[in-house]
Amino acid sequence: MGSQQHVRDIKTGSPLPYADDIRAYKKEYAEALDAQDPLRSFRDEFIIPSKNDLKRKTLAVDESNEASDEKCIYFCGNSLGVQPRSTQKYIEQYLRTWATKGVTGHFVPHDDQLLPPFVDVDTAASKLMASVVGAFQSEVAVMGTLTANLHLLMASFYRPTKEKYKIILEGKAFPSDQYAVESQLRHHNFDPKDGMVLIEPKDLDQPTLTTEQIMKVIDDNASSTALVLSAIQFYTGQYFDIERITAHAHSKGILIGWDCAHAAGNVDLQLHDWNVDFAAWCNYKYLNSGPGGIAGLFVHERHGSVDEKQPESDETFRPRLSGWWGGDIKTRFNMENKFLPQPGAAGFQLSNPSVLDINAVIASLEIFKRATMKEIRQKSINLTGYLEHLLMRYPIDAASEDKPFTLITPSNPAERGAQLSLRLQPGLLDHVLHCLEENGVVIDERKPDVVRVAPAPLYNTYTEVWQFSQIFLQACKEAVKAR
Repeated sequence: MGSQQHVRDIKTGSPLPYADDIRAYKKEYAEALDAQDPLRSFRDEFIIPSKNDLKRKTLAVDESNEASDEKCIYFCGNSLGVQPRSTQKYIEQYLRTWATKGVTGHFVPHDDQLLPPFVDVDTAASKLMASVVGAFQSEVAVMGTLTANLHLLMASFYRPTKEKYKIILEGKAFPSDQYAVESQLRHHNFDPKDGMVLIEPKDLDQPTLTTEQIMKVIDDNASSTALVLSAIQFYTGQYFDIERITAHAHSKGILIGWDCAHAAGNVDLQLHDWNVDFAAWCNYKYLNSGPGGIAGLFVHERHGSVDEKQPESDETFRPRLSGWWGGDIKTRFNMENKFLPQPGAAGFQLSNPSVLDINAVIASLEIFKRATMKEIRQKSINLTGYLEHLLMRYPIDAASEDKPFTLITPSNPAERGAQLSLRLQPGLLDHVLHCLEENGVVIDERKPDVVRVAPAPLYNTYTEVWQFSQIFLQACKEAVKAR
């Protein structure tokens, strides 16, 4: 049955309940797992699109039929999370405050407010975000967008010299990361062909990277490397050993930052304890803030001091690209034109944040606060492990020997998040995608042959995992016959 020997409870180390149980292939078994799920009530706090919603040509809704519409199977939270029901309430209150108070809404509190006045909403957001990424509140800022934040952080942490100027990242990094690194190198007059060190998989059929391979690349380039920038791998879903790789980079005198776009809200990050220098992430995937929603960044407390001079500098804080919202709160409105940053990550802010966007992300973060990342991660381990277990059931009948797909995500739960990436045999993708669409299944594909399937533990169920496996395996069987 594949590698279910890896599928174990991360707290006890014992096998998960379905590991050796033939009943796991029955829908009733999945329903029993849902009945025992401690997070099952959180599904009701999200709006799951119905199958009819996906097909409708207008935005107008017939509410009389809405409740009876069958929900789609939405396994695409790794691309865009669904909408929390409370988002509308938060945004409506923001609009009401703006309408009734205008500019004074920045400072006037209300007895029934969900969030503090506009001027303080970024602080409310960082307080909730800190526990999601394993940081002190002072180390987190909710601001900007992912790639913009990466540029801001590299402007501070990437201080290349003629001898140390290289940046290491995985070869299949998300394109925006690679564009950012290339442009940073060019900005400092280095050739990306020389300055960007890409870590490529040794086996393209299993395109993952071992920790040892990553550390060897660091070793081989240590004397000329200024920065390491990696992440949970968006394509394979591989969860890198952030703590170990960070420690190894530091042992070579190299700063290290992490793009956590596919990690925040997905895995139980501990950015402070792992001694990460900096990190950035978006909030519209697992953190459900809406398309292009406001992002976040982390700066370890040792880099956020404003009372110690930096080496070879007269400044009393780490150099950065500065803006007024990062300035000292006590003097922010004095307009003295002398920049003194707030301590910590807040001092890396530029402009005042979009209050509309922050309301959207806080609506989701309040749910995460009640669920806790520890519980979310445990259910994710179980849910994704169950999905893998069911998919390894193929072939459906004795006449078929070879699976028409391979799993390119690590089978070890400690090395992945909620996502399984499945590589189909050539020529099958379009047929499989059509079958999934016809059955109201939403996943993400990466042409020419990979589907990325990501059950989100806050709103997806074991029964949906069972249903998806039935639909997907049947679609594969039909695609093979039609080829």
